[in-house]
Amino acid sequence: MTQIAKVIGEPGPDRYYSGLILHKEKAMIRSMTAFSRCEGQGGNGTLTWEIRSINHRYLEVSLRTPEDFRALENRVRETVSKHLSRGKVDCTLRFQADADAIHDIPLNEDMARRVLQACDKLQSLGAAKHPPGTLDLLRWPGVLNVAPADPTAVQNAAIALLNDALKELLAARTTEGQKLQAFIAERCATMRTIVSAVTARIPEVALRIREKLTKRLEELRAEVDANRLEQELVFLTQKMDVAEELGRLSMHLDEVEKLIKQKEPVGRRLDFLMQELHREANTLGSKSADIETTRASVDLKVLIEQIREQVQNI
Repeated sequence: MTQIAKVIGEPGPDRYYSGLILHKEKAMIRSMTAFSRCEGQGGNGTLTWEIRSINHRYLEVSLRTPEDFRALENRVRETVSKHLSRGKVDCTLRFQADADAIHDIPLNEDMARRVLQACDKLQSLGAAKHPPGTLDLLRWPGVLNVAPADPTAVQNAAIALLNDALKELLAARTTEGQKLQAFIAERCATMRTIVSAVTARIPEVALRIREKLTKRLEELRAEVDANRLEQELVFLTQKMDVAEELGRLSMHLDEVEKLIKQKEPVGRRLDFLMQELHREANTLGSKSADIETTRASVDLKVLIEQIREQVQNI
């Protein structure tokens, strides 16, 4: 088994070498996938925020709140934008009034009467006769409206609770980011090992090219000018030289390892670097002069694609 094969191992979910020693450092990148839920008291009831975030190119906030909290929309969006810069974020606020805080159910009799009159009119026009039940009437907007006793205080409590929920969301993103950082770092280390193995084989590959050409000439029993032979060998060696691609692969890996330790958002830059790494790995395969280098190119592209899938979520 060659050196490259030892690094890559056999196909399977655990194929890639995981025995490399990685220094555990505090994750600087965050995932865009997370969930948080915070519950607290506000006014005369219980407030509950649920926040879900998934991958998105920009920051997109979707908000669902009870009718009495619609005025909070701008404040909610501003608050979210202070904590997050990317991701599709779904924010859901629920308010459950305390049972003992409701002494009287505020029924809007005039609105209820109008709803019943509208139903009677529809039936007179030929609509199916399905009169609304009592619970249906109570659910109709404006017929029954249990509003917080002090809207301003409850809304302020909702924003304070939103901040707590966003902090929990960021903590969840950071935890997932630590896993992503370790995932990327491990595969970068594996790629470095592959690049080193291919680099070490360059002299051997060049020697094989010379031996193969010389043997072919001997089989043909052809007399070749020694100088011309050397020129052809130099030409073939230059054509199949992969040192430049290997050098660029190492440079890009340096940049990837540097980026995953930074605090600012790096998802787009990492995505660009994955494209560059894939381009160099592809060129390495196209210029390959032996089967082991071709296999190394394929293994590199597999690792790069694995990272690229995860980078979309950073």
